[in-house]
Amino acid sequence: MWMSDGHGLWGLGGVFMILFWVLVVLAIAALVRWLALGPGRPGEGPDTPKRDRPRAMELLEERYARGEIDREEFLQKKQDLEP
Repeated sequence: MWMSDGHGLWGLGGVFMILFWVLVVLAIAALVRWLALGPGRPGEGPDTPKRDRPRAMELLEERYARGEIDREEFLQKKQDLEP
């Protein structure tokens, strides 16, 4: 046997070896996720502005309702936000 204490793979050295490889796999997964989404908050990636468009439309409608912008500016900004 390669380990002299008779515990084989589950000896103290084996536990650390498994822990090491689990950490390596988690680090690789985190790196892949970071590269895919880019730096920033979790869940924030290249498609984030598309998800924010409904909220932007709500804000635009609120500004129009409060009279902060006129109809022409509202329609132009609405057209800019639509896909």
